[in-house]
Amino acid sequence: MKDYIVRATAGNTQIRAFAAVTTNLVEEARVHHQTSPVATAALGRLLTGGVMMGSMMKNDTDMLTIQIKCSGDIEGLTVTADSQGNVKGYVFNPDVMLPPKNGKLDVGGALGQGVMTIIKDMGLKEPYSGQTILQTGEIAEDLTYYFATSEQVPSSVGLGVLMNGDNTVRVAGGFIVQVMPFIEDEVLNKLEENIKKIRSVTAMLDDGHTPEQMLEQVLEGLDLKITDTMPTQFYCNCSKKRIEKAIISIGKKEIQEMIDEGKEIEVKCHFCNTAYHYSVDELKELLKKSR
Repeated sequence: MKDYIVRATAGNTQIRAFAAVTTNLVEEARVHHQTSPVATAALGRLLTGGVMMGSMMKNDTDMLTIQIKCSGDIEGLTVTADSQGNVKGYVFNPDVMLPPKNGKLDVGGALGQGVMTIIKDMGLKEPYSGQTILQTGEIAEDLTYYFATSEQVPSSVGLGVLMNGDNTVRVAGGFIVQVMPFIEDEVLNKLEENIKKIRSVTAMLDDGHTPEQMLEQVLEGLDLKITDTMPTQFYCNCSKKRIEKAIISIGKKEIQEMIDEGKEIEVKCHFCNTAYHYSVDELKELLKKSR
């Protein structure tokens, strides 16, 4: 199945919903960063939540960043998504290993206590920024809590990443369901009932459910209307030119020190781990530019 996001409404527009299958992009992130299983699960959940939240934004140039800083061994995660279904991200410690908890990867244990910051850059003078304390570190509940407290939008978030025996990604995806302020009690009660009885995201995906079929279960009996679908992918816009700007920004003294060492340097992009190499001659060019 190709990765994609669906957007939908239900209950006569009293509910808006998003669902995604992200198996390929999470596997791509795993390959780029060589993440351990629990780091793959944590990053995969955040990439999935982030790309659905990105798809909520209106303009082509809008960007959303989710940063988690935490006390657990994973140390932190960063994910950036745009409104077009592109997402990228990384974990601070990709090698984190923990024993499973209740037969599942212990994402909450890998994160521990911490803070989640969500930054939306919508081309205004100041980006919007909201911050919440991690509730469980399992990510879906943390995003649910963020929506309720920072955006005052009651939401239900389900996210899941299931691994194969060889530690590749078997399935990944999720949903976000949000209720409007004018929701009627009976619609809300039905939604809450549905959410109590649905199976986990990974169970649904592993059975071959599409994002549409996931929403059919979450919004059963609530007159689901799919409004559109869009492809989604792991995409990093780094390039040798962009990394050059980063090198120039560190200052002349540092660039001169690199030149004096007389060896080519390697700079890696945080988001996709691509390595860029700069020869001494290229560094001399950058030194000229920095003047």
